[in-house]
Amino acid sequence: MKYKEAIDFLYSRLPAFHRVGKPAYKEGLGNIVLLDEHLHHPHRLFRSIHIAGTNGKGSVAHMLASVMQEAGFRTGLYTSPHLIDFRERIKVDGQMIPEEEVIRFIEQNTELIETVKPSFFELTVAMAFGFFARSGVEVAVVEVGLGGRLDSTNIINPELSVITNISMDHTDLLGNTLQAIAAEKAGIIKKGIPVVISEEQEEVRQVFENKAKECGSKLVYASRFWQVLKRESNGNGIQTLYMTGPDGREVKVESDLLGMYQKKNIPAVITACAVLNESGWFRASWDEISVGIRNTVKNTGLQGRWQVLGKNPLIVCDTGHNEGGLREVVAQIEQTPHRKLHFVYGTVSDKPLDRVLGILPRKAEYYFTRANIQRALNERELARMAASAGLKGSSFPGVPEAFQAAMSKAQKEDLVLVGGSTFVVADLLSTLKYPGDENI
Repeated sequence: MKYKEAIDFLYSRLPAFHRVGKPAYKEGLGNIVLLDEHLHHPHRLFRSIHIAGTNGKGSVAHMLASVMQEAGFRTGLYTSPHLIDFRERIKVDGQMIPEEEVIRFIEQNTELIETVKPSFFELTVAMAFGFFARSGVEVAVVEVGLGGRLDSTNIINPELSVITNISMDHTDLLGNTLQAIAAEKAGIIKKGIPVVISEEQEEVRQVFENKAKECGSKLVYASRFWQVLKRESNGNGIQTLYMTGPDGREVKVESDLLGMYQKKNIPAVITACAVLNESGWFRASWDEISVGIRNTVKNTGLQGRWQVLGKNPLIVCDTGHNEGGLREVVAQIEQTPHRKLHFVYGTVSDKPLDRVLGILPRKAEYYFTRANIQRALNERELARMAASAGLKGSSFPGVPEAFQAAMSKAQKEDLVLVGGSTFVVADLLSTLKYPGDENI
């Protein structure tokens, strides 16, 4: 079997949520338990950190993994979805799982796969845990795929749980109130295991506190200990946050993740490290924490978070896609100097759009498009809905065409933003020969 055949097998035999949506969602842990037993419980061979939340969990996962690498731990990282290469989901010390390992896993477990019929995500979790165990990982940072309580990753018994943010997303599966969604995310809180909550949101505070009390788990709000006073960006791929910590002293934290919204995620990472430092097995100095945060992209390869792809015009892509995420993106647009905004925008067909379209900038030219996945909303239907919300633009059948149209109109002082969906960003990055090259 060649690597392409292995990937084709994954996509052709197993339903993938990122491609087809709700039909791929399998509620319950039955399948992952069967896979885990067959593989002799690999997740028991390494420590783990579990991260859930609506927005920010991917950034926090990558930052924590980077810190652990700087602290000298052999570190696994499991995240989803991927942008360009399936192997982005499974990394050890920042390096993607080798193609040969993906092939080996499929070949050795084909009969089991045919019997259990797991989802794409369930099988990927099993593959990741098996690879981490064989690779001698000391600690793995594991990002929840959807929700938490019934997510396949929830078979682990972590050293720490982290919940980043609660916003309206996947309401057809997780519930249509913030409290219902929070209850699903709170499902990763385990008996006696501490939990860090990045933001103290009044609407859901009681949900987390009740669950932590029920489990006898220490609960810490990062936002109570760390306040961001000021943010600066040097224009050379680094932003600086000036913060006050628990003792009231001001500290400076640098990050190669440029999104303003990282001011909510960075305190969660620092707080998580502080809680872990009390555990006895983990030790990370302030220097290791700060260097890890500063070098997250370098150490882990994270892409798509206010990622600057070019200058003159400024070209940015961002995977923010739900109401909460797009509010953060819009806030950063407003603080980014530019003459005119060109927004290459696409979304999926199975999410409510009314509230999202209502927060997007009116003073922009839109290039409505669709990602190359089954779930994508037709670009003409999107343009029609957007027009009803007061957004003006043209429609294009694919992301490359929409991006080229935006680039042909953009002047040096303009901002070209590509987003609205993780998959729109993925399509763009897949078409660029050198992602990150400023000479696009």
